[in-house]
Amino acid sequence: MINNIIPTTIRIEEQTKTAIEDIAKIEQRSFNKMVEYILQKYIIEYMEKQNKKD
Repeated sequence: MINNIIPTTIRIEEQTKTAIEDIAKIEQRSFNKMVEYILQKYIIEYMEKQNKKD
């Protein structure tokens, strides 16, 4: 299996980072996996909304 995950660096407010860390702990995910999940969920929801407009 090919790993298509690309390392990246982002800058976020400390308050946002803390909130994501707290949620990740509850969801039993790493911080990185939680960020990835949040981004994927947003992308899916965004694309669904765009498809409804068409």
